Amino acid sequence: MNYAKYIDHTLLKPESTRAQIDKIIEEAKEYHFKSVCVNPTHVAYSAEKLADSDVLVCTVIGFPLGASTSDVKACETKDAIAKGADEIDMVINIGALKDGRYDDVQADIEAVVEASGDKTVKVIIETVLLTDEEKVKACELSKAAGADFVKTSTGFAGGGATPEDVKLMKDTVGDALEVKASGGVRNLADFQAMLDAGATRVGASAGVQIMQGLEADTDY
Repeated sequence: MNYAKYIDHTLLKPESTRAQIDKIIEEAKEYHFKSVCVNPTHVAYSAEKLADSDVLVCTVIGFPLGASTSDVKACETKDAIAKGADEIDMVINIGALKDGRYDDVQADIEAVVEASGDKTVKVIIETVLLTDEEKVKACELSKAAGADFVKTSTGFAGGGATPEDVKLMKDTVGDALEVKASGGVRNLADFQAMLDAGATRVGASAGVQIMQGLEADTDY
């Protein structure tokens, strides 16, 4: 199994410098990660640097609050794709979900799915802010809206991915969608726990540490 292709090598800190972006790009190329996940301002640069590689460019939309309007999220999505983004990780309208305004939540996701064309869309539901019932509903709405993945967390709201949340999300979406675990996955044990729970993608800034752990573990 090619574990590197389960990893979105991630750098989303607001203070990220060009030198730091260069570093994760080189690491992603060395280990052949699935993607680098960067803020929209770094998409065009990353796409240029990765053009001769098998590494995709993933970016985030409505990040990290999810409180942009649907029109803005759609515009941001189109702009990111025009600049070279291959995958889109969007944040849902969390307040609307908690209000029970489910049509608004689904329409918000649909706007990004439509704007993305044939690109992969992952829907960040921000599990740390939701009850289990809300997590299930967010997954159901993502499925109805035509997304490709549901994703646990931004990493900016406290908390992060847990195996329990990943399992709940996977049980909800079944084979229709995939699950991305993100936030707090720092080592091989965390990584394996997420895969065991049903994740097929992991967003982590610790991709190199995970791969080094795999290389050192003769059981893999």
